[in-house]
Amino acid sequence: WTRRTTTNTGEKNLRIALVCGALCESKPTNQNRRWRQVSNQNRSVEAHSLLLRRGYASVRSFGVGANCKLPGPSIDKPNVFEFSTPYAEMYHTLKQRSVALYTENGVLGMLERNMRVKGAPERWQNNRDEFDIVVTFEQRVFDAVVEDLQSRPRASGDTVHIINLTVKDTHEEATIGAGLTLQLVQMLERRNDWETELDQVLDEFQKKTNKQVLHYLCFY
Repeated sequence: WTRRTTTNTGEKNLRIALVCGALCESKPTNQNRRWRQVSNQNRSVEAHSLLLRRGYASVRSFGVGANCKLPGPSIDKPNVFEFSTPYAEMYHTLKQRSVALYTENGVLGMLERNMRVKGAPERWQNNRDEFDIVVTFEQRVFDAVVEDLQSRPRASGDTVHIINLTVKDTHEEATIGAGLTLQLVQMLERRNDWETELDQVLDEFQKKTNKQVLHYLCFY
């Protein structure tokens, strides 16, 4: 397998994938809180946005679900979109349905942020690009990524490290999770040979943040 090293030159050359796909809590309205399945909408795009702003150009974000679901007018009426649907199309569709509802619950604001980051949500299982690190935000997604990588035919043989950092899927926690993701990536970038020192870095990260992480090594 190929070992990829970093040097302390200021270059941000890690290839990073950010993957989510779980329950998203909208902001409270005069109705009950709504929980809806989303993919590549909240946590992964928030972290994607922050890493891009900090100069990490080789970063992508994905979801693992079958489609994208956003909060609807009631618990049994989510808004369902295909992964190829542009965020702008989702935004205008929901705006036409109810500006008040989707502004109040934060969905329109989230989609506005997403549009500044990328064109449309992407599904992890449909991607064949290779990454150095894949960061997931809950164990179910971590397991899905590992299972998908292990089921693929062997290609380059390069290593890929899947790291899970559990982050609750709310707008507020997504911001915190993005900061933690950036902190972890920066700790790795400071190492001359981050793969050799990865276990040490993860241990230091857990002690500094009091956040437990999962780690699994796969091969392309």
